[in-house]
Amino acid sequence: MKAAIVTIGDEILIGQIVDTNSAFIAKSLDRIGVEISEIISISDDKNHILDTFRELQNKVDLVIVTGGLGPTKDDVTKKTFCDYFEDELVVNQEVLAHVTQLIEGFYKRPITQINKDQALVPSKCTVLHNQVGTAPGMWMKKGNTVFVSLPGVPYEMKYLVENEIIPKVVKEYKRPYIIHKTILTYGQGESLVAERIEEWESNLPDYIRLAYLPNPGRVRLRLSARGTDKEMLELALEKYVVSLDFIIHDIIVGFDDEETLEVVVGKMLTKQNKTISTAESCTGGGIAALLTSVPGASNYFKGGVVSYATEIKVGVLGLSESMINEYSVVSKEVVSEMALSIKRLMKTDYGIATTGNAGPSKGDSKAEIGTVFIALATPDEVIVEEFNFWQPREKVIDRAVNKSLELLQKEILKNVR
Repeated sequence: MKAAIVTIGDEILIGQIVDTNSAFIAKSLDRIGVEISEIISISDDKNHILDTFRELQNKVDLVIVTGGLGPTKDDVTKKTFCDYFEDELVVNQEVLAHVTQLIEGFYKRPITQINKDQALVPSKCTVLHNQVGTAPGMWMKKGNTVFVSLPGVPYEMKYLVENEIIPKVVKEYKRPYIIHKTILTYGQGESLVAERIEEWESNLPDYIRLAYLPNPGRVRLRLSARGTDKEMLELALEKYVVSLDFIIHDIIVGFDDEETLEVVVGKMLTKQNKTISTAESCTGGGIAALLTSVPGASNYFKGGVVSYATEIKVGVLGLSESMINEYSVVSKEVVSEMALSIKRLMKTDYGIATTGNAGPSKGDSKAEIGTVFIALATPDEVIVEEFNFWQPREKVIDRAVNKSLELLQKEILKNVR
């Protein structure tokens, strides 16, 4: 079964908002074995929408459209659906009752004609009840293709996908199984990882595909198996993951999309009942942000200081001005003291510190742009490493954040083994 996702809205095309709806819908459909053949963003234009529908007609089994269902004149999706299906808008009494209850009962204000018009739907459509909003979903079929229209508001779209679309697709369509396994690696780039596993990759069967998903400092390897025998696919994936782990065990830090390094580190700190704090300069709080993005981070993360300016390193972290003047603000001596200071200040087991020149200018340091020092104060010692992540600025910061967590993870592993 193949599907296409169409997002409607000029605000997406001009970059005013980021299209997160497509990603959510794609993941939701993928989990039930629906293959996404394309994702398209188009303007709020009747002719553009009609041309897109004609292009997708009979090309895919399912077209999911988001956006353009609001009550204002620039939202044209419902009328365009009527044109495409040679239909007319009628009042759906169940939708009208729901909208009235929502406006008058929940929002405590009189319902307007614009609100009532949300109950207008094509007469031939199957209405998908939107419990959390006023715009209903619409399900209509033409030829071999089902067209589904959903509101663009993310939480309304998610409700309809989870409670209406997915159950309906599962009930009405036969689908293959699509199973993914994601292996998270840190410390080596995409080309080096590919070189190490070249022979392993060449021996993958036709029904298993490998995709490289690189980010600065880390590479996710996604294995996707497709077929009709779920148990066979799961066993095959497990077999190839085990053999891959044997080849690159030194850089594998987790599995599946949820097992990011910050999740892995968080679990390890929780299990060992250890705590962490951060003193960040060039990373600007990025390490702390990643650590605290994990639910339950309060169990191990105590706090951090973004000592971006030299005077904060002196005034808050207590570093010596004479030491900074002697060694430079970007140096192993300074970053070492930052890590020790934050560890003492927050009374934690570990302290991470970063200082560097992310660019575009050198600031208070003479070090080359791209130079980053990372220090990890452990219960027993201070580990300092120097890197040059080159440019651009965003890459330097991302790689410094990822490398910091990688160093922490490796140090914690010493106590596990």
